Amino acid sequence: NESADIKNIVERVTRLLDRTELFVADHPVGVESRVQAASKLLNIEKSEDVLLLGIWGMGGTGKTTIAKAIYNQIGSQFEGRSFLLNIREFWEKDNNLVSLQLQVLCDVYKTTTFKIRDIDSGKSILKERLAQRKVLLVLDDVNELYQLMALCGSREWFGPGSRIIITTRDIHLLRSCRVDQVYAIQEMDESESLELFSWHAFKQPSPKEDFATHSTDVVSYCGRLPLALEVLGSYLCGCKQLTEWQKVLEKLKCIPHDQVQKKLKVSFDGLKDVTEKQIFLDIACFFIGMDQNDAILILNGCGFFADTGIKVLVERSLVTVDNRNKLRMHDLLRDMGRHIIYEESPFDPEKRSRLWRRDEVFDILSKYK
Repeated sequence: NESADIKNIVERVTRLLDRTELFVADHPVGVESRVQAASKLLNIEKSEDVLLLGIWGMGGTGKTTIAKAIYNQIGSQFEGRSFLLNIREFWEKDNNLVSLQLQVLCDVYKTTTFKIRDIDSGKSILKERLAQRKVLLVLDDVNELYQLMALCGSREWFGPGSRIIITTRDIHLLRSCRVDQVYAIQEMDESESLELFSWHAFKQPSPKEDFATHSTDVVSYCGRLPLALEVLGSYLCGCKQLTEWQKVLEKLKCIPHDQVQKKLKVSFDGLKDVTEKQIFLDIACFFIGMDQNDAILILNGCGFFADTGIKVLVERSLVTVDNRNKLRMHDLLRDMGRHIIYEESPFDPEKRSRLWRRDEVFDILSKYK
């Protein structure tokens, strides 16, 4: 009928006029190729099924950046869309999933008239309302399964053709909610890393000639981690002398940059079992490059149940196992772990739980010779 047709036209025009885009990055180096790779997994053009895509990687690798870019790129193809940013951080501060449920409804229906009493009634309303529309929903930085259950309980909650994107550091979480595809964040290559760092340090796509060698050293220290490249590039932007750069690099080798370490430490703090934390610290201090089976034997001798513990660390993007079964860890995660030990007793190595520097071990052993 005529009124229904008018309503549909108004909704369609409103959707087309909704060009609100999320800020992605000042310098989106390498973002486009990763967005294309992840977007292919969504199968937008061909499938009317409801599909879930997980974007997985360690902290600081650009998961949120990629999710924002995808949201901007494909959002207009849906009847409603919502992007919930930093769910983990929000939950730690507010502990109120009802407000997140409300945000989804308000974003999708462009109204603030919805009322939700509690999480369970919110689930019912979301299921009833979202099933009527083709929806794009992005859940950013999820770290608990119950968060997903409250916000996208099952595929039946959504209309045909809907897409749900979940960013997380925990691949076990993605397996638990049975996502259709997982996009593992691709590491930046050397040229991308240098370009991103240069934009933040020099406001141009390549280093200034006098700083070329030092820039390569910083990129190497950062291990091609976008967060570290941006933070340290911005930090060094104000340093005009080579001697200042040298001092900063020397300091970083002993004391990791606070802003970078804080971001990386989220995954460590999220480990619920104390033995998993101990296994991570032991690997950071002693076992990088060791055969996984040998490390498990040693750690199990300490009562740590390392078979399970290492599996959890891999799922949380804290440790990797290479094709030769050797334990690997990002250099900045290693430095973060070692700094945790250093903080136990900054001025007296003897009181720390672990020692890995040869000179400190020698000094203490010599003391009790």
